[in-house]
Amino acid sequence: MIPTLIIAWIVFTILWKVVKTTVSNALTIAAIIILLQVGFGITPMDIWHQIIQFTQTLSQIRLNK
Repeated sequence: MIPTLIIAWIVFTILWKVVKTTVSNALTIAAIIILLQVGFGITPMDIWHQIIQFTQTLSQIRLNK
């Protein structure tokens, strides 16, 4: 019984840290996107387009080597 509780506590602690980090990162990204949209008029689609374009450029550079 005791080993089961210890393992359950360890799993719970690890999951709690993962959830806490995930929520923290999600809130940070949301704040950055909102600031970009309000401050500069940059939409999430603009950001997504730049990410896609960047990955395509990286793949072209990698294929040319």
